[in-house]
Amino acid sequence: MNRPPHKKDFAGRLRQEARKMTGPRRAILELMESKTHPLTIKELFELLPHGICDLATVYRSIHLLEKLGVVKRFDFGDGIARFELLRHEHHGHHHHLICTGCSTVVEIKECFPEELERKIARGNGFKAITHKLEFFGICPECQTR
Repeated sequence: MNRPPHKKDFAGRLRQEARKMTGPRRAILELMESKTHPLTIKELFELLPHGICDLATVYRSIHLLEKLGVVKRFDFGDGIARFELLRHEHHGHHHHLICTGCSTVVEIKECFPEELERKIARGNGFKAITHKLEFFGICPECQTR
């Protein structure tokens, strides 16, 4: 597995901001490294070892990680922010399939061809186009309920 050195990068960025790599920050970063889909702050808090930090520390840490460009925020249209560690192998660019019944999230590796992006941009007079795309549906488990 091609795993980027996030802890070292993050520790260096923290030093530039005159901050330290604390135990809770390290635990949050390690937890996020182990997950392959976006998590809410509440989910992160519940998955952390009991007593390592409080919910406010998770909020502050995640927002610091986002500010430093280590995590990316996702909005799946339900008003709840989700966060995912940016991984070098896809530079944070991928899409999701979200179940509207149970909120299960599946990563989709496929993407639009760059030529389609350029065609859309040219046709509308835009430059430097990017996109964000989420698909919504009902997962197999919810279909059987």
